[in-house]
Amino acid sequence: MSPATAASSLRNINVSQAIAEGIRLEMEADPSVLVIGEDVGRQGGVFGSTRGLLKSFGGDRVLDTPISEMAFTGMAVGLAIEGYKPVVEIMFVDFIGVCLEQVYNAIAKIPYMSGGAVNMPIVIKTAGGAIGSAAQHSQCLWGTFAHLPGLRVVVPSSPYDSKGMMAAAIQSPDPVVFIEHKGLLLQKATDFDYGAAVPKERFTASIDRAAVLREGRDVTLVTLSATVAPALAAAEQLRGEGIDVEVIDLRCVVPIDWATITSSVAKTRSLFVVDEDYLGFGLSGELVTGVVERLGTHGIDRIARHGVADVPIPAAITLERAVLPDQHSIASAIRRMGVAA
Repeated sequence: MSPATAASSLRNINVSQAIAEGIRLEMEADPSVLVIGEDVGRQGGVFGSTRGLLKSFGGDRVLDTPISEMAFTGMAVGLAIEGYKPVVEIMFVDFIGVCLEQVYNAIAKIPYMSGGAVNMPIVIKTAGGAIGSAAQHSQCLWGTFAHLPGLRVVVPSSPYDSKGMMAAAIQSPDPVVFIEHKGLLLQKATDFDYGAAVPKERFTASIDRAAVLREGRDVTLVTLSATVAPALAAAEQLRGEGIDVEVIDLRCVVPIDWATITSSVAKTRSLFVVDEDYLGFGLSGELVTGVVERLGTHGIDRIARHGVADVPIPAAITLERAVLPDQHSIASAIRRMGVAA
């Protein structure tokens, strides 16, 4: 795609439109791509991220399934073995437990156990994050998948990345867990300060590189998904106080782009991780440990992390907001690090 063509085709769309468009273009280009899951066909997905696919490709390639995640995820394993590329929708990531055996014992391990003879080009498409829906419908869980060897885990934060990373995930020979944030799926295109302008054409975005969204000299803030926007807002707030924050959108949990992160921390000598997932045994701890291992204790002056305590997400929206990172809690935590203004 030439720059002129890309510029002429840009328009603002929301995350669910971007994902649906990314899937549609891959299905047009490759007849082996299928979509399987609850309400993906006639309803177009609970968030609209498979809208129009049933009309375009029919029931043989867009299959509405019963509420039986173990069965249709297992069906995807068989389809992948036979050369298809299934996109499997698990409506909410909170429900992944009912088919986790297929995910971590079959999808993640078959390529390894077959000596690379059998690929698992499966995209597990699911929605995580808190939107005021209580403990059983408000988790992120990307740290859970990251702990299971054999899976790529990608978490886009904008419409542009959602389309391009979905395309790259479908094209990947590796199994990919693609986690959409429920809150981002519900936002309008006009709610995004970055990444809402998306080309109409087919394209891919990297599923192994982080993005530096704001350069700074005093502290490296690493985050992902729905906490990217409040992190950028907090960075702008702190700029007025003389604290210059570099903001990195991780984008990919597996693999972690250590080169981008360590290069930034080597410059700022301060690392601050913001994560909507649980703090215990999770991504934030892995990032801190990985940076220290790579730079050494002499290469960093300050480390802090800010995430969700190891408690179920409360049902009351006021309590949910109290446990989730936001612009003001992020700014306050950075101030507590003692970064010099």
